[in-house]
Amino acid sequence: MLVEKHEQIIQEVLDEIDSALKDSKGLVAHQRRLAFTLSLGAENLLELYFHKQNIMKGGAKLDHRWFKRKKESIFNQLSNQITTPITSVKDLDKFVLLICKIEDNRDELAYGSPTTDIILQKKINLFFELKKVLKC
Repeated sequence: MLVEKHEQIIQEVLDEIDSALKDSKGLVAHQRRLAFTLSLGAENLLELYFHKQNIMKGGAKLDHRWFKRKKESIFNQLSNQITTPITSVKDLDKFVLLICKIEDNRDELAYGSPTTDIILQKKINLFFELKKVLKC
């Protein structure tokens, strides 16, 4: 995927976050959309980071489901998507940990019962932290 497409997707995620934060009905009214968009955004932030580092293989694509696995499995999957040794990607542990936290309970948030604004705000905060550390 082109860098511009990742940037467009990330902007859509930011727009949804902004809309949710401004909604007088609260974040829970956006729970399902936030669950999906934060997951999509996290995946695209890491892909964009890999592209900016010029290490993403052509045609490679990350999958949000990988981040529900054990760390070793995640790193194995990621290593197949980049052109450099996985150990050479600076701060990858930190990036993966943040994405795993975003993905944690994603399906319950997307398909389950309503949660709280506090939990959703924590997910939003994790997304912004990831965006900051990836400098995207």
